[in-house]
Amino acid sequence: MTQGGAARRTVLGAAVLAAGGAVAGLAPGTAAASEADRGDRGDHGHRDLPVPTVIGHRGASGYRPEHTIGSYQLALDLGADVVEQDLVPTRDGHLVCRHENEIGGTTDVADHPGFAARRTTKSIDGVSVTGWFTEDFTLAELKTLRAKERIPAVRQRNTLYDGRWAVPTFEEVLRWADREGKRRGRRVWLHAETKHPSYFRSLGLGLEEPLAKLLRRYGRDGRNAAIFLQSFEPSSVQRLSRLVSAPRVVLLSAANTRPWDFELAKDPRTVADLVKPEGLKWIAGFAQGIGPTMDLILPRDASGRLGAPTTLVADAHARGLLLHPYTVRNENSFLPAEYRKGTDPAAYGDAFGAFRTYFEQGIDGIFTDNPDTGLLAAEDFRPGRRPVNR
Repeated sequence: MTQGGAARRTVLGAAVLAAGGAVAGLAPGTAAASEADRGDRGDHGHRDLPVPTVIGHRGASGYRPEHTIGSYQLALDLGADVVEQDLVPTRDGHLVCRHENEIGGTTDVADHPGFAARRTTKSIDGVSVTGWFTEDFTLAELKTLRAKERIPAVRQRNTLYDGRWAVPTFEEVLRWADREGKRRGRRVWLHAETKHPSYFRSLGLGLEEPLAKLLRRYGRDGRNAAIFLQSFEPSSVQRLSRLVSAPRVVLLSAANTRPWDFELAKDPRTVADLVKPEGLKWIAGFAQGIGPTMDLILPRDASGRLGAPTTLVADAHARGLLLHPYTVRNENSFLPAEYRKGTDPAAYGDAFGAFRTYFEQGIDGIFTDNPDTGLLAAEDFRPGRRPVNR
């Protein structure tokens, strides 16, 4: 898809510039952004992205097993503006792309008798998880495994591709993005998440330093780098802000939850506190955006239908923060009740209706497993476009 000048959103640059005045009131012990960082926020290279931005969630995971080169490639081929990776480490410190460090559900590790003894139970961010974990494998061992579809009951067609791709390292993804960028004549944007950073740091496998090293090696560490760095743990985003200048996003889960690093630090704040004006002001001191669950923008009622919107979009924009909420999928089981069609949870519902309602809230981008659907829906909301008849 061609991304012409009409598809740029100049309002975003102004909103990001406004963040310069939103760094006062940081929590004690929090590192504030430097004067240069505050003054140059408007120079982050967001402007070559159309708005609303369509982010391929784990690639094009609606059509291929997630976090594979095949999924990333398809997302890009479908026209996704940004392609997402989740990062976890191997035992020997390599960053690999998996949604979780438990890989029983996303690889064929259970079919390898030599790894049977490594099945174990661990506490990950306070939750007991049983399976196989990336931190118990060297990269060479992990490369003997093949990726598979994580939710075959919903996406049976994706199982056709089970075993086709290995688990990619993040360095392989960076090389892939560079190759594709040269071939296409434009930058390939990424959206990389540090998963369970406090847990891994406790094992001596901190994520931020090796990530920053790779970003510097591949020229994605500056303010104009074609990458967003994200985490559900604000302290990880703060740590990254001291290592690189690339754009950063704080992910936000349900309102009644508390980031795991807050739990460890005995910080009483919940996500509900972080989405209030003071919480957003604090986030704006070290990040350029937030990635809230869509329910923080449009809550669902007990029947699963969308309720009245909150003020989060306006409040975040007032503090210079962009919003990349998550996640829209085509299947009924993931859609709000009013957009479901029929009773088959794996059947497609009215995803276009859901996208339209979300874009009408004024969000800057959205994560989706189906980037082609998201792009068609986004066209009606990009500057210079004439809405289709409805």
